[in-house]
Amino acid sequence: MRVQNAVVLVTGANRGIGSALVTAFLERGAARVHAGARDPGTLAAVTAQDPERVHPLALDITDPTSVTSAALTASDVTVLVNNAGTHAMGHLLEMDLRDVEAVMNTNWLGTLRVLRAFAPVVESNGGGAVANVISVGAFGGTPSMGGYPASKAALNALTQAVRLDLAPRGIAVHAVFPGPVDTDMLRLTTDTLPAMTGFPRATTADVARAIVDGVEADAEEIFPDPFAEQIGEEWRRDPKAVERRLTAIE
Repeated sequence: MRVQNAVVLVTGANRGIGSALVTAFLERGAARVHAGARDPGTLAAVTAQDPERVHPLALDITDPTSVTSAALTASDVTVLVNNAGTHAMGHLLEMDLRDVEAVMNTNWLGTLRVLRAFAPVVESNGGGAVANVISVGAFGGTPSMGGYPASKAALNALTQAVRLDLAPRGIAVHAVFPGPVDTDMLRLTTDTLPAMTGFPRATTADVARAIVDGVEADAEEIFPDPFAEQIGEEWRRDPKAVERRLTAIE
């Protein structure tokens, strides 16, 4: 799919990969980018890149009313990037179950909620693409990362399922598996998981450009940084080895 002249929605666009994705889509010639965030007031710097083409959008993916309203407002979308997500560290047998529920409610159910609202929008605009930002963490249950790997594994399964459902409707579905990216979320992770400090960190700009490249290349799986590419190659050869590698991180 060509991104030039497309109308894009990026969820979680106020920082990190989401903010970089807005920039990347603008650079690639998107006609408009709806930048979604729970608080549109946090989008000032993102919108300032190109006030004519970047539209701030109130969107809390955990709130059904907010998602429905966003679909009515951004009724011209042809490319949906489900980037919004959350994280909570801890061991599943010990951490507060409310934190686990919040991660699953955002990363899995919230993404599904957005997909259900926007798939008819993209279809009505002639079809297009959906890219779900998952994580290489989906391939192994790192014990101290709480419900995050499980939520991303569930999101991967969701992505595979809706790919079959949306193909007849003219919508391509892409699974994006970033490795460690220099974001606030990674800094939260390394604060409580020192082993992560030794991993190479990709920049948000490089990852965002690689995601846009993958959408334009119609790649079903997008590994947008060098570490992710390494994991992807190993996963294709030996999924169990990847599982052991990720679960061993402590």
